[in-house]
Amino acid sequence: MSDPNPGVTVRKGNGSKYLFLFLLGLVLGAVGVVMGLRAWDARKDHFPESLMHVQGWHMAQLAKAVEQNRCAATDTLPHLKALRTTADDLERAFPGLADDQRFTAAASKIRGTLDGALASPPLNCEAVAALNKNIGADCKACHQDFR
Repeated sequence: MSDPNPGVTVRKGNGSKYLFLFLLGLVLGAVGVVMGLRAWDARKDHFPESLMHVQGWHMAQLAKAVEQNRCAATDTLPHLKALRTTADDLERAFPGLADDQRFTAAASKIRGTLDGALASPPLNCEAVAALNKNIGADCKACHQDFR
């Protein structure tokens, strides 16, 4: 059997080429967006978020000490000292709020609570729980105003 149209060539469609280029563009575009978002995130100052995470972790450790009935001064003082040290950085962590009277008052109140706790450390779990509640209330008051 011979070809019925020997002089006519059959052309294949370009659809597969266009589909390949579309998928390639989609993948390269997605990679470009991810790279751009990561670069944008890298320029962001992570200090405020980090400070809040560290303070939250130490507060959780105090709560955990109460749950485990490990409330001796040797168990709680390291966390109280770390909270007090990080409280010194509140104004530097939030430079846009450093001039706000309410923010500086809230930061001073947290430092005052922690100074009192370091001057007279809690010696039992009830006192640690009460102190943790007071610190949490100071934090919550600031977060309600500035979050």
